Amino acid sequence: MFDTFAGKVTRSAGSPIAFTMALITVVVWAISGPLFGFSEVWQLVINTGTTIVTFLMVFLIQQSQNKDSEAVHLKLNELIASHSKASNRLICIEDLDEKELKKLTEFYRRLGDLAENDAPVSETHSLSQAQTMTDTKRDLRKEASGKQGAEHPA
Repeated sequence: MFDTFAGKVTRSAGSPIAFTMALITVVVWAISGPLFGFSEVWQLVINTGTTIVTFLMVFLIQQSQNKDSEAVHLKLNELIASHSKASNRLICIEDLDEKELKKLTEFYRRLGDLAENDAPVSETHSLSQAQTMTDTKRDLRKEASGKQGAEHPA
């Protein structure tokens, strides 16, 4: 229930309507300054209001970011697991400690340096190569589904 609530609030908070409402609130507060003689109470109203909203939004935004982060990790894990040449050791690397992550970063930095010598980034993949990869993946899926059907007759 909290997850649904947090998602709706964070999406709403990032909308133009929410920004406009916040802007109007600040403008009304600023215009009302002379009416209240720019008193400490007048300042306290905006300070307290913004502090409360900020405090609550931190938790809601963190919940949404945690969920989004987990989803991205799962998608990346799926991509790694589905590619025959990818190292499955990279699945769930977010659980490694800082020292292990630095070693992997250095490894991939060196790998990137080697790739830099091959060709510019704009030339690393062509559309025909991408189409060939797509066709190969589709054929492999068809082949795998055919084998599953043979193993489990209806």
